[in-house]
Amino acid sequence: MRYLTLNMPRVTVTRRLRFNAAHRVHNPSLSDAENLRLFGKCNNPNWHGHNYTLDVSVEGDVEAKTGYVCDLSHLKKIVEKEVIDIVDHKNFNLDVPFMKDVIPTSENIVIAFWTILAPKVKPGRLTRLVLWETENNYVEYTGQ
Repeated sequence: MRYLTLNMPRVTVTRRLRFNAAHRVHNPSLSDAENLRLFGKCNNPNWHGHNYTLDVSVEGDVEAKTGYVCDLSHLKKIVEKEVIDIVDHKNFNLDVPFMKDVIPTSENIVIAFWTILAPKVKPGRLTRLVLWETENNYVEYTGQ
């Protein structure tokens, strides 16, 4: 078997997953008027939902035996088990234990996902999460 190089370079691979969830962006320590002023329609007391897209990027050495940084189908299974299965078709405010007492903005959601996923993707290293809330709005987190 021939390999591209004897010194295997570090490469970043990305898996895209999708889920649907509802939330209300609301700070209970603020008045209803202040919440409405700050969060607008995202503060709807009857919730609102999104069709989210999550990009999970893992960096690592290209393994000589397989040519992979990691098996992307295995990465998919990890992300589904640890995150997607818990949040899909759920309400971040009511149904997701790791979001309890956290304002469920996309920023806070992506940080929570990072905390869960970073230790699970070994031997690779989680390098970036991108959470698309809409086709025009996304947040990106690199663990810093």
